[in-house]
Amino acid sequence: MRIDLNDLVPSDQYKLLAGSIVPRPIALVSSRSLAGQDNAAPFSFFGVLGEAPAILAIGVKNNPDGSMKDTSRHVIERGELVVNLVDEDLALAMNLCALDAPPDVSEAELAGLTLVPGEKVGVPRIAEAPFAFECQLVDCLTKVPDRQILLVEVVLMHARDGLVDLATRRIDQQVYRPVGRLTGNDYLRASDRFQLTRPTWT
Repeated sequence: MRIDLNDLVPSDQYKLLAGSIVPRPIALVSSRSLAGQDNAAPFSFFGVLGEAPAILAIGVKNNPDGSMKDTSRHVIERGELVVNLVDEDLALAMNLCALDAPPDVSEAELAGLTLVPGEKVGVPRIAEAPFAFECQLVDCLTKVPDRQILLVEVVLMHARDGLVDLATRRIDQQVYRPVGRLTGNDYLRASDRFQLTRPTWT
């Protein structure tokens, strides 16, 4: 089957992309308005693009009425955000943060999450997250008309105790139980793991 995405309406493009590029990690982004209103929202059009500097990318789709989401507006105004990662323990609260709450409502507070002040940014992180990345905005790409693609640089990383081996800097994948996004209401646990050794030419 040959599919030319340019021949399809955006909603059909979304279904094909979101359904095939899976599982995706989830960025539970905490942001803060210039007036001090906190916001938390999950995004699965998200990934890590590089290290030294550590660059993450987050795609934030506009609201159904075409207006910019609070997350994009806050990040563009302040130039700061925190990317909190999601594990099994945080999944239900993450889903509550997807609620289309009014701008003056803190989704994190609504979901019973604990906000901790940032150390290098003026935006709080979520204490319950297994990992949290304090970030600064590098660029905002607007190639996609109804979405902001935020390129951000990690300036500080937080990890829950027991997840990182301090000697090797490796993450204990048996303890870390991340949740991945599939499509629609479907998510995936990382409990079924297998190993493949990368081959070498020699």
